[in-house]
Amino acid sequence: MVRQHWPLYLFLLPTIVYFLLFRFYPMYGLQLAFKNYRILDGISGSPWNGVENFRRFFSTADFGKLMWNTLGVSVFTLIFTFPLPIILALLLNQLPSLKYKKLVQTTVYAPHFISTVVMVGMIFLFTSPSSGIINKIAEGLGGKPVHYMAEPGWFVPLYVISEVWQSTGWGSILYLAALSGISPELHEAALVDGANKFQRILHIDIPGILPTIVIMMILNAGKIMNVGFEKAYLMQTSLNIRASEIIATYVYKRGVLKSQVGLATAVGLFDSVVNMILVVSVNWISRKVTDSSLF
Repeated sequence: MVRQHWPLYLFLLPTIVYFLLFRFYPMYGLQLAFKNYRILDGISGSPWNGVENFRRFFSTADFGKLMWNTLGVSVFTLIFTFPLPIILALLLNQLPSLKYKKLVQTTVYAPHFISTVVMVGMIFLFTSPSSGIINKIAEGLGGKPVHYMAEPGWFVPLYVISEVWQSTGWGSILYLAALSGISPELHEAALVDGANKFQRILHIDIPGILPTIVIMMILNAGKIMNVGFEKAYLMQTSLNIRASEIIATYVYKRGVLKSQVGLATAVGLFDSVVNMILVVSVNWISRKVTDSSLF
């Protein structure tokens, strides 16, 4: 079998090598979570310390704040970024003009290609208390300028709003592809029966893409603890750190800046275990409720 189709297996080789080198081999370092890592002794030579690294993390005064901030950003991001691509895809699918549909798609896809650094720079620029367009508009309406990046209460709204603007258009592509697979005969039959657009969306389009929605929901549940490090770290200031310090930035500061490798690995392993439990749980619930699941 392999000899007969060896060109196909050859195409798979780079992908296999990638996963072996960058996905499976790094798991060797997971033992650092249970060790007191010493750089001169290396990973294998460092002494074991059991669950001491986990105990240090769970007993730290920052644990509650880190969990609250991480879950707050994750949950609000999921609440707003998950349904909006579905709604956008359903609306775009109803546009009769192909040219206008392509124009709208190009417009809403464009923010996805803006880098995180540029995106955060735009946020700082737009929210500047002295020259930001948001404060200028507020002043023109009789309001007072607000230093958004210095207010902890504004961190999550700014993070979520920018994430919605950047990801909604790109996220709708998958649902548009799923909608294109729905048989036109179903819509034709519904039109004959007198169904309007809303009824066709409710009874044809949404059930047709429900398996895709379920799969994406399961995958997103597995990223609850993995809030985007880059954006959170770049948006972090000394004044909003009370709300912007999340587990990802904590791991970076402990593992890279303070060289507490064992503690950082333990926190990362904790994140992975929680995400795995969430994926399995949501998958089980989905299988029981909708008969659609990832595995």
